[in-house]
Amino acid sequence: MANLNIRRGELGEPVANAWDPMRMMEPLRAFDPFRMIRDFLGSDPFAGMVPATGTAFVPDTEIKETKDSYMINIDLPGVREQDLEVSITGNRLTVSGKREEEERREDERFFAYERCYGAFSRSFVMPEAADLGSLSAELKDGVLHLSVPKKAEMQPRRIQIRGGEETGGKESASGRTAESAETGTAKGESKAA
Repeated sequence: MANLNIRRGELGEPVANAWDPMRMMEPLRAFDPFRMIRDFLGSDPFAGMVPATGTAFVPDTEIKETKDSYMINIDLPGVREQDLEVSITGNRLTVSGKREEEERREDERFFAYERCYGAFSRSFVMPEAADLGSLSAELKDGVLHLSVPKKAEMQPRRIQIRGGEETGGKESASGRTAESAETGTAKGESKAA
């Protein structure tokens, strides 16, 4: 085992480092409006409006774009297919459902209880290129796979560039040959004298 030197300060006294970002932020903390409200009211006025961290079931999500579709993968371990709902409203894709808590018995003793249960809802605003009418969904191994193809007219396509006619000079983007560009005439025009 490596010999590590651990510096400890007195209880309540922070250990001074050469560069302490929290010490640099101290003057800015005085201008925190939420802290000012808490100090003024004596408590947090927003307490109870947002559930405490770790109590709500929020599934992890992965979203990626491929050449011809958008792929959304949502981790839903322990969620049954009949407890899931995928809905579309305009360009908003919503996945909602619930994960049921396992039944507890009085004779059971838990040493750790970190899993979250309950209802959830995740919404995604899809780009206009998404063809939501052709959405496919599959629940496999605790992962919901959603595939939203791109509309054919919105997919990138390569445009063929054709060269101009060879009439004694190179043609520029304006339709003039190098020779007629000097005289100020376009192809097919004659300069009046």
